[in-house]
Amino acid sequence: MDEGHDRDRTDVPVIPLAEAPGERASWDRPRWVVYGWGVFELLFVYNPWQISSALRVKVLRAFGAEIGDGVIFRPRTRVRFPWKLSIGDDCWIGEGVWFHNQDRIAIGHDSVISQETFLTTGSHRHRSDMSLVTRPIMIEPGVWITSRCMVLGGATVGKSTLVKPMSVVDGPLEANVVAEGRPARAVGIRFRSEHPA
Repeated sequence: MDEGHDRDRTDVPVIPLAEAPGERASWDRPRWVVYGWGVFELLFVYNPWQISSALRVKVLRAFGAEIGDGVIFRPRTRVRFPWKLSIGDDCWIGEGVWFHNQDRIAIGHDSVISQETFLTTGSHRHRSDMSLVTRPIMIEPGVWITSRCMVLGGATVGKSTLVKPMSVVDGPLEANVVAEGRPARAVGIRFRSEHPA
């Protein structure tokens, strides 16, 4: 490494994290509700035992999640704030999915979020004071986000799009595409018309 680069590093600031604002800015509920949810999440949602999906959904609804009929919610899932989660009818939520939803996450009907996918709506002002910044995630009906993907705040996934494994979705994806990569970009069409216009 050259000497000039070493000199430059001595002038690089460090943000004091003890002074970062917004530790509880995204809670939107009293402390006792947030802590109570933590207990119920551990017992009924994150729990790896193959307890009833219907019971898992019932507990999520009790804490404010909007979950439609026929939703399959597998074990070892995490939901930061159920009152900021909306899932349409007949969706499948795979094992190990993590909704780190400091802002709203909305999933349209007949969508699949596969195993170990991480959806996060939060980030930080990394050039100033590390304060919390949140943006919602919108997933339209019929989407399949396959295993071990990451979906970032501000992402919108269009109707019936398929996102291939290990992809990072950081912005809008059109409807009916196959997307992959980091960042995810369209690489094909999911459904082709049987009757050309």
